[in-house]
Amino acid sequence: MRDLITTAEVWIEGGMYTSYCPELDIASCGHTPEEAKKNLQEVITIQLEETAKMGTLDELLSDSGYVREGNVIKTNKKIVCFEEISIPVPV
Repeated sequence: MRDLITTAEVWIEGGMYTSYCPELDIASCGHTPEEAKKNLQEVITIQLEETAKMGTLDELLSDSGYVREGNVIKTNKKIVCFEEISIPVPV
């Protein structure tokens, strides 16, 4: 078994929390941030299992920018920051 190192973004929309993995372009949701992250992990696990069954797991990981380093699969992309910014919109 190998470990995939990835990113989970979580934000609130209305009364639900949305979780998103930008590297794999996969999203899920939950009633709490923890539930949203847990659900995202489950969806990612299912995606990895299904692509492995189809024989396309290595292609998915490569296309998403992942490399294998021993028992760890990770990307060289590193999050530097998340912040809100204001952009003027012409009227």
